[in-house]
Amino acid sequence: MSGSAPVLDPGTAPVRAPHVGLVILALAVGGFAIGTTEFASMSMLPLFAQGLGIDAPTAGHAISAYALGVVIGAPVMTVLGARVPRRRLLVILMAMFTLFNGLTGLSPNYHWMLVFRFLAGLPHGAYFGVAALVASSLVPPNRRTRAVGQMFLGLTCATIVGVPLASWLGQLVGWRWSFALVAVLGLLTILAVAIYAPRTPANPKASPLGELSALKRSQVWYTLAIGAIGFGGMFAVYTYLADILISVTGMPLSSVPWVMAVFGVGMTVGNMVVPVFADRALMRTAGALLLWSLVILAIFPFTASNIWLLSLDVFFIGVGGALGTVLQTRLMDVAGDAQGLAASLNHSAFNTANALGPYLGGLAIAGGYGWTSPGWVGSLLALAGLAIWAASVAAEKRTASRVAAEAC
Repeated sequence: MSGSAPVLDPGTAPVRAPHVGLVILALAVGGFAIGTTEFASMSMLPLFAQGLGIDAPTAGHAISAYALGVVIGAPVMTVLGARVPRRRLLVILMAMFTLFNGLTGLSPNYHWMLVFRFLAGLPHGAYFGVAALVASSLVPPNRRTRAVGQMFLGLTCATIVGVPLASWLGQLVGWRWSFALVAVLGLLTILAVAIYAPRTPANPKASPLGELSALKRSQVWYTLAIGAIGFGGMFAVYTYLADILISVTGMPLSSVPWVMAVFGVGMTVGNMVVPVFADRALMRTAGALLLWSLVILAIFPFTASNIWLLSLDVFFIGVGGALGTVLQTRLMDVAGDAQGLAASLNHSAFNTANALGPYLGGLAIAGGYGWTSPGWVGSLLALAGLAIWAASVAAEKRTASRVAAEAC
């Protein structure tokens, strides 16, 4: 269905790199660091609250501050770095990420923590956007989604290894050391990227105004809307999963990280399997994932009382997280020459989902619909995302028909 979209760097050969696997691994280490700080922060909210002397809802503002940094930073950092060689830009972005995560661990109070979380979020989207462009430039066009998916394995593996490790470390010696761990991972990323990322020059035609031209394309906005709304359901459930496990399933707090890891296994499997189909039929795969999430999230409330059924459903919810990889490639397809901004805006969209899903899920819980109601909220968000997907496909078909008619 995406056959009429422009292809990433059409007519160009893949960038020559002596060790393609090591390049993608270096980029994935950065994803591991980012995923660890993003998802572990959610699981450590009680520790933030206790350590800073605030209540849990107030501590949750630290999550919102990071998400706001991502939403704002993705376009701003990408536009400002339009003429910077990608390898150098990746190092700069990860240096910022490392610095502000380290400073988060040194926060003297709640207000400074909010500032540092916001600043730590600024390079997040731009890093993933540039890393996706680098990964996809190393392989032929028919393997781009798989390359991007392999890069994203760092993020998904973080939910399996990094988040439980950071949570365990936070419970053992204090939440500040969890951010020290993230800072160390950031330093490793800087070193790996500096050594292995290809030394390609900046595009001489790139410019801030050129990047902003992506915002003129309707399919870019359709794709961002699919991510911002359709992906919100996953975050609606994930954010309240710990509370559901304790209050509904009856599990002890110490067991929560293991179920979180099951979610991460699902995301990892999704990012290994789904891109194979996406490279053949990108938009059909996106639609199938939205339908998958709609069903799996609707089932979630019925599984919450049984740990085995709930874990299986959480695994399947994680598989639906491969939508992020699919939409990343879609944005690069429809952005024309402004692929940097479009690729980074993907993460602005998903952090919008990270704000929207938990907010609506929280309203459902506060409204008396129960701890499992975020599953229903998530299913409705997936349905809304599917409607936007259908509108995008229809608009693309109309455009293709018009172009064909004009050509005749």
